[in-house]
Amino acid sequence: MKRLLKGGTVVSGSGAIRADVLIDGEQISAVGLGLEAADAETVDVGGMLLFPGFIDAHTHFDLDVCNTTTADDFYTGSRSALRGGTTTVIDFACPNKGESLQYGLELWHRKADGKSACDYGFHMTIDDWNEDIRRELPAMFDQGITSFKMYLTYPAMMIGDQDLFSALVALKELGGISGVHCENSGVIDALIAEALASGQTGPEAHPQTRPSPLEAEAVGRLLRMAQVADTPVVIVHLSSEAGLQEIRAARARGQKVFVETCPQYLLLDDRVYFQESYTQAARYVCAPPLRKPADCRALTEALAAGEIQTVSTDHCSFTLAQKDAGRDNFTKIPGGLPGVETRGVLTYSALVAGGVLSCGQMARVLSENPAKLYGLWPRKGVIAPGSDADIVVYDPQADSVITAEGQTANVDYNPYEGYRTTGSIRSVYLRGSLAVDQGNVLAGSHGQYLRRGRYQL
Repeated sequence: MKRLLKGGTVVSGSGAIRADVLIDGEQISAVGLGLEAADAETVDVGGMLLFPGFIDAHTHFDLDVCNTTTADDFYTGSRSALRGGTTTVIDFACPNKGESLQYGLELWHRKADGKSACDYGFHMTIDDWNEDIRRELPAMFDQGITSFKMYLTYPAMMIGDQDLFSALVALKELGGISGVHCENSGVIDALIAEALASGQTGPEAHPQTRPSPLEAEAVGRLLRMAQVADTPVVIVHLSSEAGLQEIRAARARGQKVFVETCPQYLLLDDRVYFQESYTQAARYVCAPPLRKPADCRALTEALAAGEIQTVSTDHCSFTLAQKDAGRDNFTKIPGGLPGVETRGVLTYSALVAGGVLSCGQMARVLSENPAKLYGLWPRKGVIAPGSDADIVVYDPQADSVITAEGQTANVDYNPYEGYRTTGSIRSVYLRGSLAVDQGNVLAGSHGQYLRRGRYQL
């Protein structure tokens, strides 16, 4: 089927131009002014912004954690993603310690295949390191897994410095790249023990036991290991100015460091943890925690300056009943926020309409850069001939209000409840098919698994 989107403004990482877009089947066949196609369905997108389908390279769907399972699986999470303009997610396959990488990959395929409404890929978590894991790496690349995740915190997932360094070296030889969760686990555990011993059991203890210097220390330690290994790395969900300073120091000595942050670290701050209501405060528990307003400002300025390459969500959703598990002990609150549905409208409203980013910069951090960083370019991340026809039609005049009641995600709250957006998403096309129309998700479970190449950013 052919579709001709006429009269819109096509946005790319380099800017925005008035252009029509001709879709033929699943791909874009032409972009330009005055396009005509007698055999195509013509769609009037006058006054609309046409963004490349957004890519969320950091989601956690159907993840068992903290004695529960995330509220969104691939069925609900992918529909929530599409409604928010995200046509591709890259989730984290997470084998447990003692399990093979192949087992973890097959498990995540069972979770996602035939259920996802949007296209999807996987990062592979490395929480064990031994010769068997090393020997598995080439097979991961053969199956389209070219990026890996490691943790410097969480006992069930973290690996020590020696093993992390060895993994960095092995992945460099194969052309892979690692994203790392950076917090100092040992000091966090000490602070948690002190807090509990002194009777601090509420959500307000969460940010106090995970202060920003402990993110900065772990970022700096990782980057020194990467310096010796002579390999680039990704700092995932950067939350603090202190961590940013460590990245600037590494870049000043010639290192290549890619940085991701999330809307919550740009728009929310740690005052939410000090509300009288446990339920109100606990819903914001995530790791790293929300920081000070000064950190929000520093990260926003760094994003505008191009120091941060991608904005993902770390979507890890739980219901309020699940969050209630930590009412007597904040360490038992499952950590994570929903966000895959609101990232696009928040970025446009707070940052583009707010004069911080241009439309081109928004396309770069939500679409183009993640496509390049994670081996999907130019199939994804751009509106151009030969690329997948993944298109977000954004109406800058159709303001809306974010509410839990109005969302698709399988959760009963929204961190941005009551936020008035500037504009909203009118429709979303996934590989040429109309997947979302006026807020209604039309897509079935036809998302495709994406075998990804090596990073190009």
